[in-house]
Amino acid sequence: MRTVVDDAASAEFRAFFERHYAELARLAHLLTGEPDAADDLAADALLALWHRWDRVRAADRPVAYARGVVANLARTRVRSAVRERRRVALFWSQREERTENPDVAGVVDVREALRRLPFRKRACVVLRHAFDLSERDTALALGVSVGTVKSQTSKGVAELQRLLGTRAAPRAPRQVRTAIAHSGEAAGGAR
Repeated sequence: MRTVVDDAASAEFRAFFERHYAELARLAHLLTGEPDAADDLAADALLALWHRWDRVRAADRPVAYARGVVANLARTRVRSAVRERRRVALFWSQREERTENPDVAGVVDVREALRRLPFRKRACVVLRHAFDLSERDTALALGVSVGTVKSQTSKGVAELQRLLGTRAAPRAPRQVRTAIAHSGEAAGGAR
């Protein structure tokens, strides 16, 4: 049974949410550089605040507390992205594939298109199509679900096709394989 105190706390939190959600989302966007993640981080922070609402509402500056929660969540997200990049770099460095007479212009185009993809989509496309990893192995490498790999790969390939101006679905993975192989050679030669 709900009490008057519970109703008051709920109304107070709802007012706090409405007043500060946009600000917290903007903070998350600026900290991570990821507009898509901003809403999720703000929502996660507010959920965490709701679970500790008695403590938060008793604080001198609840908004400062909320900003700290967003900053911590953003830091965790950035660290996770760095770990993902390291995993992908590890796969790239272990790849020993060479291509004879590559289409250099095509490789440059694919590299540029890959750089324009958000990191997770890029990682899924590269691991699935350039390294021929299974959906499960890609999910394990990136620390995400198989469903995320499926959706991010599909969206990533579609975006690559749009960026490259091609409708031939089988062509994009071959171009990605070639571009990644040559990216690895360029990185290996710089060592």
